Amino acid sequence: MKLSSGKKYIYYWLPLLIYCLLIFIQSSYPSPENIQRLNLPYIDKLIHFAVYAILGMLFFMIFRTQRFKKNINIVIALSILSSSLYGMSDEIHQYFVPYRDADIMDFFADVMGSICGVYIFKFIKK
Repeated sequence: MKLSSGKKYIYYWLPLLIYCLLIFIQSSYPSPENIQRLNLPYIDKLIHFAVYAILGMLFFMIFRTQRFKKNINIVIALSILSSSLYGMSDEIHQYFVPYRDADIMDFFADVMGSICGVYIFKFIKK
């Protein structure tokens, strides 16, 4: 699909920016009580995993449109790195939010979700 630069921005970058904004907004509020009431072990880690799997996919879509798109290893590495760094910044952000805390295990769930999301999307797009 051949898109002009403006349409390419809207098609690829805007969804990523909106998704990152939604993550930031959600992280700015205290932990949702509904999740805590579910009393399912590690449900918060599964949510982190899923959210960052989607973020990894969004980064992968964007990096597949860049000049280095033919080097799939760079696309994969940058996608995982970008979504993982956003996960790290989100945990740092949560440290300063009342009734939230920064959790290294949440960050690991973010990284694992990023990795899985990128590879799943890569194989779907093949």
